[in-house]
Amino acid sequence: MLANIAQRNARRMAASIQRVAITTPFAVISRATPASIKTCLPLTIRSAIRSIHTEKPPARTVFSPLDTFARRHNGPSQSEIKEMLSAIGLKDLDGLTGKTIPDRIRSVRALALDHGFTEKEVLERLKHIASKNKVFKNYIGMGYTDVVVPNVILRNVLENPGWYTQYTPYQPEISQGRLESLLNYQTMVTDLTGMSIANASLLDEGTAAAEAMLMCWSATNRKKSTFFVDENCHPQTIACVQTRAEAFNINVVVGNHRDYDFDSIKGDLAGVIIQYPDTRGSVNDYKGFAEKIHGYGAQVVAATDLMALAMLTPPGEWGADIALGNSQRFGVPLGYGGPHAAFFACKEEHKRRLPGRLVGVSRDTQGNPAYRLALQTREQHIRREKATSNICTAQALLANMASLYAVYHGPSGIKMIAQRIHNMTSIFAEGVRQAGHTIENDQFFDTLTIKVKGGADNLVKKALAAGINVRQFDTETVGVTFDESCNKAELDELIKVFTQDGATVPDLLSVAEKLNISENNSAKVLNDKFVRTSEYMTHKIFNLYHSETEMLRYIYRLQNKDLSLTHSMIPLGSCTMKLNATTEMIPVTWPELGNIHPFAPDNQTEGYQIMLKELRRDLSEITGFDDVSLQPNSGAQGEYAGLRVIRAYHEGRGDNKRNVCLIPVSAHGTNPASAAMAGMDVVPVKCLSNGNLDLADLKAKAAKHSKHLSAFMVTYPSTFGVFEDTVSEACEIIHSNGGQVYMDGANMNAQIGLTSPGHIGADVCHLNLHKTFCIPHGGGGPGMGPIGVKAHLAPYLPGHPVLRTGGDKAIGPISAAPHGSASILPISWAYIKMMGGEGIKSATEIALLNANYMAHRLSKHYKVLFTNANGMCAHEFIVDIRPFNSVGIEAIDIAKRLQDYGFHSPTMSWPVPNTLMIEPTESESKEELDRFCDAMIAIRGEIQEIQNGKQPQEDNILTNAPHTLAVLMKDDEHWKSKSYTRQQAAYPLPYLHRFKLFPSTSRIDDIYGDRNLICSCPPMSDYE
Repeated sequence: MLANIAQRNARRMAASIQRVAITTPFAVISRATPASIKTCLPLTIRSAIRSIHTEKPPARTVFSPLDTFARRHNGPSQSEIKEMLSAIGLKDLDGLTGKTIPDRIRSVRALALDHGFTEKEVLERLKHIASKNKVFKNYIGMGYTDVVVPNVILRNVLENPGWYTQYTPYQPEISQGRLESLLNYQTMVTDLTGMSIANASLLDEGTAAAEAMLMCWSATNRKKSTFFVDENCHPQTIACVQTRAEAFNINVVVGNHRDYDFDSIKGDLAGVIIQYPDTRGSVNDYKGFAEKIHGYGAQVVAATDLMALAMLTPPGEWGADIALGNSQRFGVPLGYGGPHAAFFACKEEHKRRLPGRLVGVSRDTQGNPAYRLALQTREQHIRREKATSNICTAQALLANMASLYAVYHGPSGIKMIAQRIHNMTSIFAEGVRQAGHTIENDQFFDTLTIKVKGGADNLVKKALAAGINVRQFDTETVGVTFDESCNKAELDELIKVFTQDGATVPDLLSVAEKLNISENNSAKVLNDKFVRTSEYMTHKIFNLYHSETEMLRYIYRLQNKDLSLTHSMIPLGSCTMKLNATTEMIPVTWPELGNIHPFAPDNQTEGYQIMLKELRRDLSEITGFDDVSLQPNSGAQGEYAGLRVIRAYHEGRGDNKRNVCLIPVSAHGTNPASAAMAGMDVVPVKCLSNGNLDLADLKAKAAKHSKHLSAFMVTYPSTFGVFEDTVSEACEIIHSNGGQVYMDGANMNAQIGLTSPGHIGADVCHLNLHKTFCIPHGGGGPGMGPIGVKAHLAPYLPGHPVLRTGGDKAIGPISAAPHGSASILPISWAYIKMMGGEGIKSATEIALLNANYMAHRLSKHYKVLFTNANGMCAHEFIVDIRPFNSVGIEAIDIAKRLQDYGFHSPTMSWPVPNTLMIEPTESESKEELDRFCDAMIAIRGEIQEIQNGKQPQEDNILTNAPHTLAVLMKDDEHWKSKSYTRQQAAYPLPYLHRFKLFPSTSRIDDIYGDRNLICSCPPMSDYE
């Protein structure tokens, strides 16, 4: 690892060398590359070298591309850039950055990144890299299986920007489509698990199990601190639970639930987790075990499989308190580990402790049923370090895919798929017995553990030679897991692997006849006590759309209710809703990337390893750090991972008492929540009235806690949208008191190419790839939150037990898969490759320009809070709505009225109550910026009418917003009572006549929804 870091630093010093660009047909040898270095490189590499422009790009040649991706990514044209600069009184972008970013932290070194591929080139290059992956037939299992993704869902959801560019549904009036779909997901999960309530997804099965452990601990008021994990849970699940437990000093005991002496821990037992079916495929009777554990006053957690539950007695019926697992096999590709939506369900009494997002049914101001996120008071932006739910722990896009898979197939289709999988498993089990091997399992669904006659090593080699992956437990035993994609030809190939050389290959058709299995007759293998008798997915929504025509229409009916980036800019401060370029998205569904099992052997994933290595290298260059871990699969997971690395570093030096984390009061809500999850004590640091960090308070508290100071979490630019002058001094204060500096990377898109966390003085920084590096938000997930670290922290980066990554000092896994949600990492890889060093720097400059231009325009109508000494903001700014409180107008009223203008609201009431934080991103053109500004200015005029008495304070155009078509079509008597017209309500500005997305519901009553909590599908009459 240290050698790798040294090599990376050497590469940085050799800034004249451009990295490999294999597929570029007319690559130009850099004029700056020394001849001695050129001659040392292979010919194929030398011909692909591109120049790094430390001052300015090289002159174009006849073979230069006619267009660049940066011009497509950055919204404003050159003429628009000049207009905006002129409007704010500046001549050029250098002048802008000079007035915005303190000289002390400015970096003058050009980023040593590839020169900037064209879109065609980057796809060719990635195709070449991906071709190095070997797509084997996978029977590894362990919670991951091959699937058949319905093409109507693949094309119209996963590949559709109308679904993947949406933001988290915090504005429910323009999110009813995905909220309905997520409610279907929750209903499907509760039905299949037999539980009372389910959330709208978590990150993956391993982290869901860790959340369940904390729920069990919380249920005892944190008085019992032992958690039992059955040894036959998936190994990555066990490891994730152990990692999470360490920070809370929870004692994790791993053993066999059948013979463990629970009496020895009964006084301290908070809960247990078992796998159903277990990791070796056995279906166990846990009813008596659950009764026993309940007798100790502890909770029972079942890690389970939704497809198996179509046939097996659900956990809720045999006594489990919590059920969780991976919904990946409901139509989501393997993707080398993700993204996949974990499901999580529990009994009614645990609903207030339920982690993640929860979709509930409420009503709007017209009395109509409507959907919203429920019980948000659990979340970290409100409860901070006391939160039980984290908004960064969802996989909404993938949950929607699983939901629509269930809707498409319906209960009978799901049962048929499950039965077919079980039939194949039963046929193969008998065939394996005929081949002379021993089946370990008495009762099974889709997984067999096989004691191999002659030893497992040779069989595994034979399988690999046939292009087949099986799971090897030891030298004698292997496991095979079947899925819906398996066919007879593949079963025949697999049985040949299990047949001794020279022996007769069992005829699986004859085996099926012997077992009386046919298309019309299913296997009779399961014991009756395991067979499910209860119905599921009985709601009409799962029994309507089984033809592709009807399914297609349903998908688009949902999509048409929601605002996404396909409609307009989403100006959310701190959330960075920028272009998710089509070229970046195309590789996500390539088979060479999507059909790879996360635990496939390394020699099958060479393409992924090349791509991941290059991405780590580029992110290290961008951040100024020495190494990067790609494992954390959300921003909050990145924060948690970074803080755990810091704690491990202190402990590795024998300094176990450092557990204090200093956090500014303005910090993101995830910061204190993550610090608490990492086992740290949160000490708040004051901010000054101008929003800047109170350096005196920081210095005093760092000194006060110097013996226990672990970390300082700082967001830069600040949460208030300003590049503070004292950030480097703050880092020095922390270091002088023995602490480490953690930089929240939420605002990294204002730094790239101009400064960096490493240059500023940070030791760790997480990166929101779903913000700065263009991974789509997916309606509330997926995300990725890699962490970059300085060299002294690199040995502590997360490891993984299955692929045995990480050294002796590495912390345990943060995510279930070794590389988190690996299949979406090509998006960020492609973005960086296409932008290049100069292009990605230009994105930062344009982000700063767009924000300052908008702030300048709006400052004539609203008070803009927090600018630097030059009157400049960074990439976002805050407008103050508090002056309008006197006439009853608050930030939420403007947020809802913006929907009538066709816009999503900026971030509401954070970090300052009753304000709006606006971030335009570099992807928006001047025309779009002006359109939004025009809307905000028009709304200010509407507020003025209320102030002047032309509209009443109680019943006006803002407090009644948004206006649906149903409201607009009400009779004349209704509108005679209003102080404004239909035209003013619906079409306040001329551009709305060209195109307008009408909110599908009026303003939703949050209080009613929390008081009357309904989190599964309402009656079908509500859909009509």
